[in-house]
Amino acid sequence: MRNCRVKCAVILAVLAGGVAAAQNGSQPSDHGSPQPPPIAIPRELSPPQEAYAAFPEAAPATPQAAAAATPSACQLRLSKLATFQPLPALVGPGECGATDAVLLDAVILPDQNKVIVSPAATLRCPIAEQIAQWVRDDVAPAVLKFGAPLRGLDNFDSYECRGRNRVRGATLSEHGRADALDVRLFKLANGKTLTLTDVNVDKDWREAMKASACARFSTILGPGSDGAHEEHIHLDLAERRNNYKICEWDVRVPPPPPQPAVAQTQPKDAAQPADSAPDDAAEAETSIPPDVVPLPRSRPLAANAVRRQQ
Repeated sequence: MRNCRVKCAVILAVLAGGVAAAQNGSQPSDHGSPQPPPIAIPRELSPPQEAYAAFPEAAPATPQAAAAATPSACQLRLSKLATFQPLPALVGPGECGATDAVLLDAVILPDQNKVIVSPAATLRCPIAEQIAQWVRDDVAPAVLKFGAPLRGLDNFDSYECRGRNRVRGATLSEHGRADALDVRLFKLANGKTLTLTDVNVDKDWREAMKASACARFSTILGPGSDGAHEEHIHLDLAERRNNYKICEWDVRVPPPPPQPAVAQTQPKDAAQPADSAPDDAAEAETSIPPDVVPLPRSRPLAANAVRRQQ
């Protein structure tokens, strides 16, 4: 029945075109030749326009994509403390990788000025949040004693799939889980830099930075820890039994200046060593004037009488 309707529609369209041509006659076109009448194609026979759409159909949303698009509770808190970019799940070889990761660009201070993280750090959101709170509440107020506000944090290393201290075959570092940040120095608005391991930087300030870091993080490694952290401070949130923490950071001071060389001169009246002292006879000879010679003791008179009788 449907095919019959379609054929009837085609026939009627052809007849309508012929009637219109008969009414118009053989009128010449602009080029002087008659044009064939147009043939109307029924709507039912035209191809659907959706097949030629320029935009593909949206792929169905997966649970993973929906979770990545929805900010976590940590990211909602972090948005009030820092500027960052949410990242998809980090996937690496072995145990490397992390979820709820962000690219930390800057920390927002309470006065709305920013402390730029250079380069931006790839971290799990929980440690990014702890870093932001440390910078806002502890570091920024402490640097004001140097005469300028805080404006920069030097990121020495963040997410990197490697073993501890970059030793092949060693236990996976917290850097491989995006759960660690190495900090080398801070930058002030006046261009001055404060290196955490520089012995020439104010010792009291470095002591305060150590105390605040050891209170906030699970692992703190610096000079004196293992030889691989002499020029930066390692911070992470590694989970251990009973919340055990490791804080190994020697706040060193400059070495004492070298002592000036002392001339090895002996005073004239200094006593001579015992082994070089003169013997008694030589001392007696030098102590008696040469023109004074002692006479021998005189004999008793009785002894002289006995000698004469002999």
